[in-house]
Amino acid sequence: MLEPLRQGLPPIDPSAVSGSATCTLPARYESVGGARRFTRTTLSDWGLDERFDDVALVVSELVTNALRHALPADTASEPQEPPVRLHLMRWSSRLVCAVRDPSQESPVASEAPDSAESGRGLFLVESFSDSWGWHPSPALGADNPNTAATPRGKVVWALFRLSDDV
Repeated sequence: MLEPLRQGLPPIDPSAVSGSATCTLPARYESVGGARRFTRTTLSDWGLDERFDDVALVVSELVTNALRHALPADTASEPQEPPVRLHLMRWSSRLVCAVRDPSQESPVASEAPDSAESGRGLFLVESFSDSWGWHPSPALGADNPNTAATPRGKVVWALFRLSDDV
């Protein structure tokens, strides 16, 4: 999941993660509030309370987009696995928020009319984080050459620099 984050940035060693936390989110809009609470608790545990406002805004937008655009219409009838996951990963100089969803469609930033009540989520993500992007999730069976790999959706991520030493 971390490989695309290395493009254009100094190398990061996945084993050097100083903290990580994951939260599964059910396919309900109330999950956005749960994602914010999870983010507040996690950032507080990591001593990053001062970053909460920007990070929570980005987490809210990424989770809302996953719930609104990435879930199939019949998700509620499939109780197997929560369809959206929020991952928070911390290094000494950066924090990454990543939202995994089952869609293989790329996120698209669009121009929203001034009167629109939605449509600015990715613009906000871009404005409040230091960088963002997306990539396909690792496929099921990708590590076994004898089986056909089954796509697993995508991960949309946002990176926050925590210091100027990057």
